[in-house]
Amino acid sequence: MDILKISSFGISAVLLALILKSYRPEYSYYISIAVCICIFLFVGTKLELLIGYMEKMQELIHLDDAYLAMILKMIGVTYIAEFAANICKDCGYQTIAGQIELFARISILALGMPVISGFMETIGELL
Repeated sequence: MDILKISSFGISAVLLALILKSYRPEYSYYISIAVCICIFLFVGTKLELLIGYMEKMQELIHLDDAYLAMILKMIGVTYIAEFAANICKDCGYQTIAGQIELFARISILALGMPVISGFMETIGELL
């Protein structure tokens, strides 16, 4: 099971970072960032699998390609922003993490505006 591998890898890295923190605090940050990048890359392989399934579902229900692309972009923005914000928080830069999260929210809103606009047009036609 992959979750056991990732969990044990993460816990081992945390223990190593805690040991190194008393001797060389900057190395603990490097370990944290390196482990986060490794786990993020592993998540990328799982996302490829998920995208494949989403494309199969799209073929079954005949959704417009633009909607699937928009959903995938939103998921990507969410994961990347969460990843970057967590690294910033771990290093003690909560303000920068907050700005990354704010930018991600605005980006997701901007990505969803065509759907919201289309929805409002449909409501306008019904009234």
